[in-house]
Amino acid sequence: MTPIIPEDERSGIPLDTDELIYHPDMIRANEWVLSEYEAPVRDICIFVPCSKKKPYHESPSHRIFDSIIFSLLKPEEVHVVVFGTCGITPREVDTEYPFMDYQFIMGKCNVAKVKRDFLRMESERLAAYLEKTRDNYKHRIAYCIGDFRTAMQKALEMTDVRVTIVPKEETIMQNLQLQRKFIYGSLNQKKYLRDFYDAIASATGKPPMDMDIGDEDGIEDDDWFQL
Repeated sequence: MTPIIPEDERSGIPLDTDELIYHPDMIRANEWVLSEYEAPVRDICIFVPCSKKKPYHESPSHRIFDSIIFSLLKPEEVHVVVFGTCGITPREVDTEYPFMDYQFIMGKCNVAKVKRDFLRMESERLAAYLEKTRDNYKHRIAYCIGDFRTAMQKALEMTDVRVTIVPKEETIMQNLQLQRKFIYGSLNQKKYLRDFYDAIASATGKPPMDMDIGDEDGIEDDDWFQL
């Protein structure tokens, strides 16, 4: 494909600072997603968080997500969209600049203004993407916790497009880890993954099954951005 941003048009500003969400190339790439990118028509769109390891689809967290997704769906039935620090990234373009190249981890950001601006910018982008793709998908599922979840919830206040957000609130509350800085733990927890699996099964009309999914002790995984 033609590069989202041609090499000779790229900014020389580093992609590893807490100013990342204001970076001209990140803004331009997200504008491309919302204005020029043509999303496929699929039965289900699944939104998952961006990961520390690039490209996203090769990261440990996304491999876990995929083990759930593709145990229930064929590739031609689902569109995976990554969101978070990156803005919005259809996963099939996750090897493109700048989505492949940034290093900043929002979860380690302690700048209040950046976090406020992130929530505003990301919720607006998500709402715009949901409107843009209103007729592309029959069902939408978002697997997220922390500020990424808050951004998705705020986006849903701006549109009537329906998205099922998991893990369920009650599952999160039952698994709070108050002794930790990030009290929600990891999306790799078995009970969270169970909700993820069940949401996909429900959308596809398939009966829930007992599956050996996830790692109950996998709470130290920092592969995605734990806000």
